[in-house]
Amino acid sequence: MNLKEIWNHYKGAIIGILIAFLILITRLHDLILAIVIIVLGAFIGNYVQQNKEDVKIKLKSFIDKM
Repeated sequence: MNLKEIWNHYKGAIIGILIAFLILITRLHDLILAIVIIVLGAFIGNYVQQNKEDVKIKLKSFIDKM
């Protein structure tokens, strides 16, 4: 395989590795992790708010199993 064939075959992986290195070097992973946790918390909170009774029943059955 020559370099062009390798680039065409593994282009996505190479770009992903470069982006991962940039994130690790610049310590942006802390910010990205914080944003993911905030968004996840918002989705969970919205789900609980929209499905109060269903969540209450599931939580009660989970606690009873413990």
